[in-house]
Amino acid sequence: MSDRTNRVFTTEFKEQAVLRLEAGEQGTALAAELGVRRKLLYDWRKAWRRLGVAGLNRKRGPKPGLLRSGDPPGAAAPAGPPLLVDGPADRQGLQRPANPLTQAQLRIAELERLVGRQQVDLDFFRRALRLTDADKVADKANATAPTSTRSSRP
Repeated sequence: MSDRTNRVFTTEFKEQAVLRLEAGEQGTALAAELGVRRKLLYDWRKAWRRLGVAGLNRKRGPKPGLLRSGDPPGAAAPAGPPLLVDGPADRQGLQRPANPLTQAQLRIAELERLVGRQQVDLDFFRRALRLTDADKVADKANATAPTSTRSSRP
């Protein structure tokens, strides 16, 4: 095991780092200066963009309320928490966006993914069917009179 311990960063530290990153500072240089991994900076920025400052003070693991499918084009806000419905969650255990347009865009994206998966399945089975049909035709064309394994002598 390593002697490395998990460091805990304050919300203010994270916010300042994200603001510097958003202002255009290079992630590599900023990470070296602050003594953190570059990926961690980008993780903080992602959380900040989705949930604002509250996103910087969350525990590890799956985040309730975040949409797994990603944001639809144009829906990402540079700062501040997204508008979420405080009602029942959808079937995946995630909250729904409050904006009806965003809900519709997410539903359309979900249905387009489903249609795409079904199309891939259909293409696969069409090809498989063509191959099996071609094999049957080839077998019939190459077929000869059946032979027996026994001798015809009495």
